[in-house]
Amino acid sequence: MPEHTFRVNGEQVTVDVADDVRLLWVLRDVLGITGPKYGCGINVCKACTSHLNGKAVNPCAIPVKDLRPSDEVTTIEGLPATVGQELHPMQRAWLEHDVAQCGYCQPGQIMAAVALVNRVAAEGRTITDADLDGIRNICRCGTYVRIRQAIRKGAENM
Repeated sequence: MPEHTFRVNGEQVTVDVADDVRLLWVLRDVLGITGPKYGCGINVCKACTSHLNGKAVNPCAIPVKDLRPSDEVTTIEGLPATVGQELHPMQRAWLEHDVAQCGYCQPGQIMAAVALVNRVAAEGRTITDADLDGIRNICRCGTYVRIRQAIRKGAENM
């Protein structure tokens, strides 16, 4: 099988898997990184949302062959290291607003929120309701009101 090299949470990794294996399965089954959740496998629910070079992506839709050695994948496990803290400000906001109910979608929700806040900040503006409406991650428990509150709070501290 071919080897694929890329970075995950700050470390260079090389995996020996078929070209068409999706990044989600490489993260979970090969590397043992279980923060990105399997929800649908077809890029709809967004439970697996992680960052690829700082942008929100869904690893269930990315064949590992598409990654380059310079690509940086960040999962919820690596998020605190991006700010040099025990918890990322968005994770702290999630706790302060008691967002999680079952918790299954939360890693993907947080990763999508961080990418959104970073993008909006780079554009020199603040989060709007329209920005929050653009997040398409599904929460089966329906904690959307608390999710929106936590994103706004997390944005203040990022």
